[in-house]
Amino acid sequence: MSERILIEGNEAVALALKLIDPDVVAAYPITPATEVVQKFAEYVADGEVVTEFVAVESEHSAMSACIGASTAGGRVMTATSSQGLGLMWEMLYIAASLRRPITMAVANRALSGNINIHCDHSDTMGARDAGWIHLFSENTQEIFDNMIQAVRIAEHPDVRLPVMVCYDGFVISHAREVIESLSKEEVQSFVGKHKASLSLLDLEPKTVGPLDLQDYYFEHKRSQAEAYKAVPGVIEAVGQEFGKAFGRSYAQVEEYNMDGAEVALVALGSTNGTIKDVVDGMNESGRKVGLLKIRAFRPFPAELVRASLSKVKAVGVFDRSMTFGGWGNPLFTEIRSAMYGTSGNGCCCGPCIPILDRVYGLGGREISMAEIEQYADEVLAVAKGEQVELIDYIGVR
Repeated sequence: MSERILIEGNEAVALALKLIDPDVVAAYPITPATEVVQKFAEYVADGEVVTEFVAVESEHSAMSACIGASTAGGRVMTATSSQGLGLMWEMLYIAASLRRPITMAVANRALSGNINIHCDHSDTMGARDAGWIHLFSENTQEIFDNMIQAVRIAEHPDVRLPVMVCYDGFVISHAREVIESLSKEEVQSFVGKHKASLSLLDLEPKTVGPLDLQDYYFEHKRSQAEAYKAVPGVIEAVGQEFGKAFGRSYAQVEEYNMDGAEVALVALGSTNGTIKDVVDGMNESGRKVGLLKIRAFRPFPAELVRASLSKVKAVGVFDRSMTFGGWGNPLFTEIRSAMYGTSGNGCCCGPCIPILDRVYGLGGREISMAEIEQYADEVLAVAKGEQVELIDYIGVR
């Protein structure tokens, strides 16, 4: 039975962990994800879960413990942010290559230096090629729902890959919102009983993570890549099943006001909520602007992006991280690659539809509705043939 409650984003993550009641949680607290670990430790101390909570000395150890516990046959979860994610970098690749279905909440935060505890997407974007599935959350309700769905996605027999559930640090992690919570019975029924693909504790001896040289390493990487092909269908199926059960459906992307839109904006995370308000206002004034919200960043939903954006005359991408020395930034390069060869205006190759990129919000800097509207007007101008900067910044001095 659902219940409306006022809750912070971090508390919503901890509540989802409590309702899932995994076998093992190994974690080390770090701002702005500290309250996840703190609150869940309270649940453990109060006997509200049967989870084995492993308090480790670092994030590297946290992921190492998660990999070990998962390989021993357990359902395993954790949470981290920023430098913590950076410290477990080595183990991220190992978790993915061993096909360990670990679920990890990541409160997105800027990477040092200089030291900054506020939001941008530098941490998870730095890990975008580590082999993890990435789900981004717009608000507190989504982080709660995504944590529950992530377990089903990670543990699906055709997937068996770890999942990062990303949410904006402080913007979501420390903001209180009303959400529709669920009962433990409902969540337990949805995630089901964990069925381990292997266990080091059973009676069948196995070797995990041995030396893997020229003879088989390449094939194992190909196998890992092939597993990714099943992920989009599983994300869609789990999202639809969640909707049937609880009235909130999810997909890899969300179109907002895209019917009849002349141009589209594309973004990740909490900024989508603000963009929706701007889009509403612009449409009321006759400016036809839509939004394509990316929920699943890995695997990148290229076909869905192409199908959606091929209907518009120009695209404006919001990037909350940078690729230093690269041409374009993380979300922009994915969008541009997806649109390459689109024949919307008769081109046979290249991104025929103009695509702009704007870096914003690094280190937690706020973006205003006026700045979003100004950018949208630039995209509309490009759609009419005007020239503007292809890659630029919003709100930087």
